[in-house]
Amino acid sequence: MVLTCAAFAAPALPPHLSPAGQNEYRDFLDAADHRAFAIAPGGTYGWTSGEPSAASAAEKSLAVCQGQTEQRCVSFAIDDKTVFDATDWPRLWRPYASAAQAKKATVGRERGQRMRDLAFRTADGKPRQLSALRGKVVVLHFWGAWCPPCRREMPELQKIQQTLAARSDIAFVVLQAREKFDVSRQWAERQGITLPLADSGSSGDEDTSFRLADGTLVKDREVASRFPTTFVLDRNGLVVFSHVGPVYDWPQYEAFLRDLAEAAVR
Repeated sequence: MVLTCAAFAAPALPPHLSPAGQNEYRDFLDAADHRAFAIAPGGTYGWTSGEPSAASAAEKSLAVCQGQTEQRCVSFAIDDKTVFDATDWPRLWRPYASAAQAKKATVGRERGQRMRDLAFRTADGKPRQLSALRGKVVVLHFWGAWCPPCRREMPELQKIQQTLAARSDIAFVVLQAREKFDVSRQWAERQGITLPLADSGSSGDEDTSFRLADGTLVKDREVASRFPTTFVLDRNGLVVFSHVGPVYDWPQYEAFLRDLAEAAVR
C-alpha cells in the first residue's frame, strides 16, 4: 500500500463530520501511532490507533468505517499525514447507475433502489408525484415543525437550496410528516424559512402514512425511519445517498449534487 500526502491544502478537520465526530478526530490526533482516520460522505467515520504499521492502521480504519455505511469510505489521515483527496471527494457517490441498470432496480429506500412514487402537492396546491421529476436530481427531505432536530436543520438546508436554485436539473422536495401543511408552513414563515415546501397530505399528528401516486398509502416509517431524513435521487429516481437525522453543514454537499447533476447529462 503506497501512502502519499496529497498536494493541496487539506481541511484541518474532515468534511461532513458532526461536532461529535470532530471531537473524535481530535482524540485521534492525540492517539498513539500507528493510527488512521477514515471518512465517508454523510459523516460516517472510523479510526484506529496503536497498530503494527501505517498500512494496517489504514486498512482497519477503512473497515470500521465501511461497516457502518453503504457509502464508500476513504482515508483522511494516517499518522501525522493528511492523505485526503479533496478532488475525488465529491465523486464518492459514483458510480451512478445507467438507464439500463435503473430499469432493473427494485423499489425501496436503500442505495441503488427506486424511491416509492410519492404523491404530494406544491405550496399552491397543485398535485405532483415524484416520478414527474425524472430527469432531475432530487433532494427529498422529510421533516416536521414538531421535531427539534428538523427545525435546527432547516436554515442549513435553505442555504444549499438557495445556492442551487438557478439550476433546472436539481429539485428540492421538502415534505412534512405527521402534521398539517399549514402548521409546517406557518412555522417556516415565522422563522424566515423560504424553502419551497411541499405538502405530503398529512392530516395531523395521528396520520402516520404517506400517499403514493396510485392512491395507496405507505407507512411513513417504511419511507423514513425517523425524522428528519434526506434522500438524494438520481435522474432515474434511484437512491444515491441517504441520511437519517440532521445533516451537518449542508453547503458541503453542493459539489456532490453538482457532480451527480452534471454526470447525468454527459
